[in-house]
Amino acid sequence: MAGALHQAAGPELADAGAPFSPISPGEAVITNAFNLPNDYVIHCLGPVYGLDRPEEKLLRDCYVNALRRAEEKEVKSIAFPSISTGAFGYPLEDAVQTALPAVLNSLDKLQSVRHIRFVLFSKQDFKAYEKFLTSEDQG
Repeated sequence: MAGALHQAAGPELADAGAPFSPISPGEAVITNAFNLPNDYVIHCLGPVYGLDRPEEKLLRDCYVNALRRAEEKEVKSIAFPSISTGAFGYPLEDAVQTALPAVLNSLDKLQSVRHIRFVLFSKQDFKAYEKFLTSEDQG
């Protein structure tokens, strides 16, 4: 995901992020979006499953800190991928059980953000998020 984002944004995105590097798992920083159709990119480093501990807290921190950065810039809309579930090996079902409560529990603190979207890689990802949201016991 990060590679495609950087390619579309242009080399300025990497340059803008360089002063923040390296960030730690769970952290989020915000830069301009350059050639992308949005104003900002919020860069989060998700945990590598089985390596970065505690995985659940670090993953939750990614979402919460991204929302904080969005609020600081008075962003109205934010889109999230399923952080860490690709190359970082976080099991999808476990990630959903962390990501969605992190976002849902942050809603009452948001002043600017009014639209939150999850942009998911596959139908399997979509079904996992949908299953959580339609279940009666949301963790």
